[in-house]
Amino acid sequence: MATEAEASTQVHGGRLIAARLRAHGVTKLFTLSGGHLFSIYDGCRAEGIEIVDVRHEQAAAFAAEGWAKVTRTVGACALTAGPGVTNGMSAIASASHNRSPMLVLGGRAPQFRWGQGSLQEIDHVPFVRPLVKLAATAQETAEIPALVDEAMRTAITPHSGPVFLDFPLDYVFGEAGDPEPAAPLAEPWRGPAADGREVERVAASLRDAERPVIMAGAGLYWGRGEESLRALAEELRIPVFLNGLARGCLPADHELAFSRARGIGLQGADLALVIGAPLDFRLGFGAAFAQDAEIVTIDVAEPDQEAPRQLAAELYGALPATLDALRAAAGPAEPGSAREAWIVSLRATEDENRAGEASELADERAPLHPVRVYGELIRLLDRDAIVVGDGGDFVSYAGRLIDSYEPGCWLDPGPLGCLGCGFGYALAAKLARPDRQVVLLLGDGAFGFSGMELDTLARHGVAVVAVVGNNGIWALEKHPMEALYGYSVAADLRPATRYDQVAEALGCHGELVSTPAELRPALERAFECGGPALVNVLTDPTVAYPRRSNLA
Repeated sequence: MATEAEASTQVHGGRLIAARLRAHGVTKLFTLSGGHLFSIYDGCRAEGIEIVDVRHEQAAAFAAEGWAKVTRTVGACALTAGPGVTNGMSAIASASHNRSPMLVLGGRAPQFRWGQGSLQEIDHVPFVRPLVKLAATAQETAEIPALVDEAMRTAITPHSGPVFLDFPLDYVFGEAGDPEPAAPLAEPWRGPAADGREVERVAASLRDAERPVIMAGAGLYWGRGEESLRALAEELRIPVFLNGLARGCLPADHELAFSRARGIGLQGADLALVIGAPLDFRLGFGAAFAQDAEIVTIDVAEPDQEAPRQLAAELYGALPATLDALRAAAGPAEPGSAREAWIVSLRATEDENRAGEASELADERAPLHPVRVYGELIRLLDRDAIVVGDGGDFVSYAGRLIDSYEPGCWLDPGPLGCLGCGFGYALAAKLARPDRQVVLLLGDGAFGFSGMELDTLARHGVAVVAVVGNNGIWALEKHPMEALYGYSVAADLRPATRYDQVAEALGCHGELVSTPAELRPALERAFECGGPALVNVLTDPTVAYPRRSNLA
């Protein structure tokens, strides 16, 4: 029997979870109310963790991933048993593809009734496990703190990613002693560099290269390598291309930052440093580079899959240390070297392609050309604005036209391409960075996945500005299908739907834009309204996004 002193230190399982979350720096828990989670909510209230409730569990999970993307810390959500967890599966899969450190807490039917048909009884672990780095069920109340510690450590260990824990109702409502304080989480980006001999070998190749490039992806961002990348590029005079979360890790207006010259730059390179970017479909499975180019992959840890083409070298280690070691070993570029001519050539291509966008940026058609929308929007964006993309055709234009100047300012679905992420991402981004502009760019198709989260923004007073490109079709499917077959099916939406009126009905500011002259004033009012806003822009359904390899 417990002594009186021991009994006084007993707390319920939900409080144990919340105390551990707080100890590891979690300040927000995204969720949708469920009875299996009441104890966790009670614990969060006691521990000072804000509970942010949404309208669909997928939005809670996407918000947790969005928090991770913006802050580079673990985002947390709680999903009730059964359909709560299954509703979050797409977001968990997205986080897995994006390597986003994220903790998913699941409710679970009581263990003492397991197998007897309790409400929402299902074993989540077997179907969640393929998507996460750790999937486990608490076996008793007393083990909860250690399990949360293990999950948090696992989420941030390279390669980072989502983890899942579920808690039987009887265990999370049960009590146990409050354990010793949690040990601080490691900071993996401060680890050692890649093998020194391999670094020297790459440095030798880099010294001989006349047309080197850096192609960096999300792994650069997660590895906190942006400062070392900038130093490497500047000292060795290497052009830089960025995709995904790496956008902004070198400011878009830096002399060595390129985007519109990507196709020519990658194909023309004799040596490519591919940093934190898999050779997947975004890089043509390696074909984005010339066949005779030397490719060096640099990342925090070995990849899960083999590269689709032969690599000249592989460097695996903490990115700041590895990139600094490579810079020191290669030494500065010689003045007047061939690299300067290479940079000048790429800049000419970059400038030419940017100039070629001028006519579309000023296009006067109605419904609007999608590029015209961004022509107005970019004039209103602050340098540190966070832009969230959720859609296909409309967001493809955004990816081409919107520049980023700081890390963590561009959030898109990533390689899984899961629509519906936008409202969750934007909610988390604005809560994490309340002093910044947060703009959500939505296709009208993507709006259908999570448009009710406008209610979430209104209830919590989160001032996100959403811009809908409303062309009444699934453009990335309709145009290619018609080109292939001469017809399209399952590719049409209701034209000119009043998503602005939906926003107003849910407590947000809403406006309809049908002509170019209406756009700038509507955007200005949306930014100035002080709350969540949606600008519904009717865009031309005949416009098809150009699939040009040098624009990405």
